[in-house]
Amino acid sequence: MNLFDVYSLYDIEPVKGEGSYVFTSDGTRYLDLYGGHAVISIGHSHPRYVKAIADQAARLGFYSNSVKNSLQQQMADRLGSLSGYDSYQLFLCNSGAEANENAMKLASFTTGRSKILAMDRAFHGRTSGAVAATDNPRIQAPFNATANVEFVTLGDIDACKQKLSTGEFAAVIIEGIQGVAGIRMVEDDFLRRLRTLCTSTGTLLILDEIQSGYGRTGNFFAHQHAGVRPDIITCAKGIANGFPMAAVLISPSIEARKGMLGTTFGGNHLACAAAVAVLDVMKDEHLVENAAETGQYLLDKLAEMAASCPEITDVRGRGLMIGIEVKGSASDLRRRLLFEGKIFTGGAGEHTVRLLPALGLTREQADTFLTTFEKFIS
Repeated sequence: MNLFDVYSLYDIEPVKGEGSYVFTSDGTRYLDLYGGHAVISIGHSHPRYVKAIADQAARLGFYSNSVKNSLQQQMADRLGSLSGYDSYQLFLCNSGAEANENAMKLASFTTGRSKILAMDRAFHGRTSGAVAATDNPRIQAPFNATANVEFVTLGDIDACKQKLSTGEFAAVIIEGIQGVAGIRMVEDDFLRRLRTLCTSTGTLLILDEIQSGYGRTGNFFAHQHAGVRPDIITCAKGIANGFPMAAVLISPSIEARKGMLGTTFGGNHLACAAAVAVLDVMKDEHLVENAAETGQYLLDKLAEMAASCPEITDVRGRGLMIGIEVKGSASDLRRRLLFEGKIFTGGAGEHTVRLLPALGLTREQADTFLTTFEKFIS
């Protein structure tokens, strides 16, 4: 049986990981600044993480959500404490798309309204409702077409006001930083004004923090830089350091009704053990603070490089979520970084190199990237 041809694959197979490095079978070491697409939060094969999963697998790998699972409450307590959302309710599921599906459905249940407002160039997932709220017709099948999702230009508060004044919209869904669009920043003032507008029109505000959350930007969530509190927050990616998991954080003002949401695998024992270990490591190793400091160091150094290198047209981001805009082909540059420089990076469009490393990236590792990047960009 052949694999369905979905991805363009590099001819490299990592077989081992350690911290911010991955290794191929011949022992070649690569600095990983891609993190499996922002998934590796606490580093590859962290010993506390490995032990937590192994110990839990030896006890009980899975049972259904028809019985109590105290690991779920452990995870909720730690997440609430570390994120500052201890009064919120937690729903656990399996993927970012599933989290967004449930967030939008919950908003519709709560408000009795049918429409969702999303931003241009947004990416919220590939399942039916999530892809309908994604501004990319190439990944929308005819089946996904719906009049219940409308789009406005990111940052256009007047357009938002015009849409929401109709009273038809259950929610606005917006990313903390648009990742797939190329690290497209959401202005703090726009987010604050959007929060006020949602409140005044009875519209729920959903923050998709799947890529921008979990400490990546130097706050636990990217929207916290603007000082707003959404009604619903979605998480995935770094939540369990590679174990499939996602979460929906729900305002205490939203009523939970039996049967409204559900899942078979969500919040299973192994996933929760992994997620609890991630939160403990993040706290004990001060990884959110490191993301802020090392990320700012990278941003400052890249800005200095851009000032003297016309091949770099823009540098943007927060913490360890960074986009570098280049004049030429980002794909060609990333290929050289990988095969010649032994550094994994991410892409986003024709001209953007994306950095999404583990939150424990060191200053020395950042310098290795900067030296190698300057060599190739020049």
